[in-house]
Amino acid sequence: MGTGKIFLGILAGVAVGATLGILFAPAKGSATRKKISQKGDDYVDALKEKFDEFLDSITGKFEEAKEEVSDIEEEAHAISDEVKKKVKTARG
Repeated sequence: MGTGKIFLGILAGVAVGATLGILFAPAKGSATRKKISQKGDDYVDALKEKFDEFLDSITGKFEEAKEEVSDIEEEAHAISDEVKKKVKTARG
């Protein structure tokens, strides 16, 4: 199972547990709704932060891969030029 699925499962479990805890706690309905709303906002903020971290990680990995491909391309061109020179020299 992927790390993302585990994280989402844990996050969902925490959200359900917190919601049930608030619902069964002795408090006025308005206070309970306010707490649920605040917890929901907290979870949304945490999820946004994790998503941003994920995007930053993916972007970094993409940039690294792009640089590697560029380096390989440069090496291939250099080898190609060297081979062309050797062929020209051998021919003539």
